[in-house]
Amino acid sequence: MEDKNIKINLFIKQLNKSNALGYNKQYVASHADYNFKILDNAYEGTGKVYAKLKTAIQNNTCVDPTCYTENQQLKYLMEAPQKSMDFITNVGSQLSITEDTYYDVNQDYKYSVAYAVLTGKPTFAKSDGYNISLYLNENGSQSIVFEGPILDQPFIVNSDALDALLESGTDIVAETPDVNKDMLRLLGEVGVMAGNSTNPETGELLPGAKIAEEFVLKDKQGQYIYEVVEIGGGMARNILRYDLDKIERKVTPFINAEVAGLLSSEQSVLAAWNVFIGAGTSVEEDDQMAQNANAGFVAWSYEKDLPLMQDKKELFMSKYKEYFMNNYLKQFTTNQIPSVSADAAPFELETEDVKKAAEQPQN
Repeated sequence: MEDKNIKINLFIKQLNKSNALGYNKQYVASHADYNFKILDNAYEGTGKVYAKLKTAIQNNTCVDPTCYTENQQLKYLMEAPQKSMDFITNVGSQLSITEDTYYDVNQDYKYSVAYAVLTGKPTFAKSDGYNISLYLNENGSQSIVFEGPILDQPFIVNSDALDALLESGTDIVAETPDVNKDMLRLLGEVGVMAGNSTNPETGELLPGAKIAEEFVLKDKQGQYIYEVVEIGGGMARNILRYDLDKIERKVTPFINAEVAGLLSSEQSVLAAWNVFIGAGTSVEEDDQMAQNANAGFVAWSYEKDLPLMQDKKELFMSKYKEYFMNNYLKQFTTNQIPSVSADAAPFELETEDVKKAAEQPQN
């Protein structure tokens, strides 16, 4: 089922982004019908029901002397139009998450299909075999039903169930956090960057941002400990070395606090794992793909893995820190040129130079 979700979700996403249908003569000439008449069909005959209820109350011919049932049904009918509008809006808002840049395609494909039908996407018309129905239930709730060729069975959402979920902070479609944006913000907050590395107003890193001096390796005399690297042509240069263990100790509490905040919405943590963290790909690799790498066989299931067990929470925290260190901090600790001009200049790579570099005292 997971593979089917991925295939159909990606198919719909690619179909929406493609211009191919604009060059399909058969489709361009077709008579697509997108008029599902959702409200017209739902309220057909309600006028007669309203009149019947009013008559029963006025003539005192209710099922019981208090006319409780009739008054309750009358109340439901009077509130129904506004409830329908709010319900359809909420359903659309939830399903719209399927078009987010980082939408997790491991989620049930019925959400993408339903949103394509609801918003009138090409090939998801009534004339293509799709339908949307709204039903007014006796208890005052409403149900919306999506049907169509791709769906194995009707996708049904009840208004009262959806309201209860939303009020408790739960979505029916998981929204993936923008991990890239969050980690760029974290860079300026974890306490390892030099004081002039961030914009004081926005918190964003400035050009020339660098790791603070306290994390640069020095000997007992306060002299920088360099690594010598070949740059070709018999030449070499010094690059700074960093106390990576000290950096990790400094960063860890901030990462833990960030993950603790994410865990307030476990479904979003699961989405972040599937889209960013689980696959173990780099930001550069994801940028070169049309679709972020999927977690594949290590992907977590919304149906089976929620609520998250403690071992998965700990694994997420560990991998989240690893992703941050490798994709965001590492660039500031790799191939950094010394600030001392004399030490920054390239030099001839001679045997004696290499020997001296190897004999430098370690921290």
